[in-house]
Amino acid sequence: MKEFKTILEAYDKVDFKERKAALATVVQVKGSSYRSPGARMLMLDNGRWVGSISGGCLEGDALRKARQVILSGESRTVTYDTSNDDDNQLGIGLGCNGIIDILIEPIDPESSSNPITQLEAFLKYDNIGAHAIVFESTAKNIPVGTTVSFNDKGMLEGKNSPLIDLMVTDLQEVAENQKPFIKEYKIDNQPIKVFLELIQPGIDLLIFGGGFDAKPVTELAHVLGWNVRVTDECVAHLVPINFPLANELKSCKREFVDQEIKITPFTAVVLMSHNLKYDEEVMRQIVDSDAPYIGILGPKKRANKIFKTLRDQYKIEITSEQMDRIHAPIGLDIGAETPDEIAVSIISEIQAKFSNRSGGFIKYRTGPIHHRDGKEDQVFRQVYLKNFFPKRKAD
Repeated sequence: MKEFKTILEAYDKVDFKERKAALATVVQVKGSSYRSPGARMLMLDNGRWVGSISGGCLEGDALRKARQVILSGESRTVTYDTSNDDDNQLGIGLGCNGIIDILIEPIDPESSSNPITQLEAFLKYDNIGAHAIVFESTAKNIPVGTTVSFNDKGMLEGKNSPLIDLMVTDLQEVAENQKPFIKEYKIDNQPIKVFLELIQPGIDLLIFGGGFDAKPVTELAHVLGWNVRVTDECVAHLVPINFPLANELKSCKREFVDQEIKITPFTAVVLMSHNLKYDEEVMRQIVDSDAPYIGILGPKKRANKIFKTLRDQYKIEITSEQMDRIHAPIGLDIGAETPDEIAVSIISEIQAKFSNRSGGFIKYRTGPIHHRDGKEDQVFRQVYLKNFFPKRKAD
């Protein structure tokens, strides 16, 4: 979601009396690519851009194509083949072994079909949604760039009725299974190709404990675009100057955590208060929450004391499913010692958890780096914690 936020911030600063713009979206990847489908980039007619569709190798040509789209006022899909090690259409041999389709759409701030308004809507999602966008079409009434959304409330949104009727089942499937895909349809015997995208809220980081070592954790999370909340029962710990990048600082007594602190299936909880009794009480209230990740700072013996207290005093027996969500000691094993290094360890583990990855060395990974469809070698963005997310059905 950080890319969406960055694009929207840049968009809001554009003076459309002086400038024109277009939005590029990666809609299909076969083979290897720096970015997965769903990556977006805002491009201005003065050559500036925000976001990315590659590692920098496609942006220059995409800007040239964007100027053409801006002049014509019509969306178009551009295909880049980076599989040739020798010179290709870009004039360089990228050797990335991938074929990337990029949809480029003109932006009209006054138009009801402005693609930026969709990004604004996505940022407000508090649950899983799905979004379909046409990137190839010969159908008369279905131009490239036509969209249908299945929002986070389970409601269908779109202006093309035939398209909505055609895609409703597939949009539900994307939201229910948390798995994006590409599909071809036919309308009036004319083929259209659609990218069905999974839309999900960004990671919500909730830190219990406002100590000095929580600051670098909030800073790294902010860099990644996560929502960052810090809570502590000691108001003196929640000094804004210590956590300038946190989205929320909240004072809450330990006994009221389950009443005053919101935890969702997208929340990563970190306990780093350095207060054993505080952590025990917080764990008692959050162990059965929707949080797919609960990390506890400190050695394993300390965590075992917390579990023993839950068992002996509160008759709470940690289940195997709950243990899968609890990470104690917290973090990846990278040899971290300083607060900054420990923050890297913590943030890396949360990212790995939410991406269904082990956090090991990529050099030892036997499969491709990005998730692929085995049938057509298509690349899709990694699905986050599929089994924890609630299913969405159309009303």
